[in-house]
Amino acid sequence: MKRHLVCFSYLSVCFLFFLSPTARADTLRITSNPAGATVEIDGVKVGITPCETKVPGVYFHKTHSVFGARLEHPMNLRISMEGYATKEIEMTEGPMQWVALNGTNHGNYWLFKTNHFDVVLEPVSKSFTGSLVATVVGNSRVEMRPEMSVEDLVEKSKPAVVLLLRPDGQGTGFLISDTGVIATNEHVARGRETLVAILPSGQKLEAKVVYVDQNLDFALVKAQGSGFPHLVLADLSTVRQGQTSIAIGNPGLGLPFTVSKGIVSAVGRDPGVGPGTWIQTDTSINPGNSGGPLLDAHGEVIGMNTIKVVKPGVQGIAFALSSSDMLEVLHRFYPTSAKLPQDAVSMPEGTGTINITSDPDGADIFLDENFVGNAPATLKPSIGIHTIRLRSPGRVDWERSINILKDSQASLKAILKPTS
Repeated sequence: MKRHLVCFSYLSVCFLFFLSPTARADTLRITSNPAGATVEIDGVKVGITPCETKVPGVYFHKTHSVFGARLEHPMNLRISMEGYATKEIEMTEGPMQWVALNGTNHGNYWLFKTNHFDVVLEPVSKSFTGSLVATVVGNSRVEMRPEMSVEDLVEKSKPAVVLLLRPDGQGTGFLISDTGVIATNEHVARGRETLVAILPSGQKLEAKVVYVDQNLDFALVKAQGSGFPHLVLADLSTVRQGQTSIAIGNPGLGLPFTVSKGIVSAVGRDPGVGPGTWIQTDTSINPGNSGGPLLDAHGEVIGMNTIKVVKPGVQGIAFALSSSDMLEVLHRFYPTSAKLPQDAVSMPEGTGTINITSDPDGADIFLDENFVGNAPATLKPSIGIHTIRLRSPGRVDWERSINILKDSQASLKAILKPTS
C-alpha cells in the first residue's frame, strides 16, 4: 500500500488560504524515484515522498472572483535523500498581474506549474566523478613557496571561474574538478534545478544543482563534460592574518570576471555570520561575487566569497566561507581526494600531543602563525620547536614556545588578560 503524508498543517499556513464549502479543491502531489526522500518547501521540511495535499483549484488556474483564494508568493521545492543528488525545483510561475475588467489592479499572483511534481533522483556517484585536489599542510611539514604576481595568478585561475545565471539574477562559481563539478553559494542555486554556467571563454553550459547545504550556504552544481580547468583548495592552516587575498567574480554592476585584491583581515568563527569558520577580508566583494573563489598568492582557494557587511559607517568587511568547511563537505563525495604536493618538504618523523585550553574559552589558536582551531583543542604537531599563540577579542595575545618530543604529551592553559 502506498504511503501518503498529508502536509496540510504547513501548507495551510504557508499558502494562507481557506476553502469555502463551494470552493473547488485540487490535489497537489509530490513523488520521487526512489521514494522516501525529504520534501522541503521554501526551506521548511513538510514530509517524505510520496506526499500530497488539497489546495484551491485557483492555485492552478486564475480565480474568477476577487473574493477567491490566490497564491501571492512563489514556491520552491527541494527533494533530498542520502546518497542521491539534491533536486531544487521552482514550483510556480509568475508574478502575474490580476487586473479586473474595470482596470482595477488587485496585485500579483503565482500559479503552480503542475499538480504533480515527480522527481527522479540520481545517485551522487553519477555527479561526483573525477578527482578533487587539495593542498594539505599538516602540522608535520612546512611549505615555502614564492608568491605569484597578480597578473600570473589571474591568468592561471580565471579559466576555472564561471558566471552562473538564473532568471532573476546571477552569481559566481568555480570548477573544482576536471569533470565539471562547480562550487558556489546555496543562495545562488536556491530554488533552481539548473543554472547556466558561462566560462571566461564565452562557452555556455547547463549546470544541474546536485547538492545544497542551506546552513553553510554552500552548493555544488554539475556541468557535463571533461577536461575542465579547475582550482585547488588550500588547507586552512596555510592562511595567515595579513596575507594577500584575491577575489574573482561577477559583480552585477561591473564587467564579468572582475578581479579585486586585499588582505586576510581575520580568521575564526562568528555565530552572527553563520556556522563554520570564516575568513574576513577587505577584498572588494559585491553582489554577483557570491560563490566565487577567494584565492591566496599561489592561486589556491582559501574561501568562498559569501557575505558583505553593508551598514552606515562600515567599510571593507566581507566574509568568505573557509576552504576547511568546503573540504569537510567534499570529503563525503571524494573521501580520498586530498593530495599532498609532490614537492613537499620532508620533516623528521614523529609527533607529540598538546592539549590546549583558554580562559575565556574559544580563543583562536595559531601554531607557528597558522590558524588551527579554537580552544579547547588537541594538537599533534611534529617533533621540534613550535610557537603557540592564542588570540581573543579584547584580550592580550598569549604566546609560548614549546619543544615537542616524539610521542610526548603536554598541556597548556592560556590565561588571556584584558587589554585595558
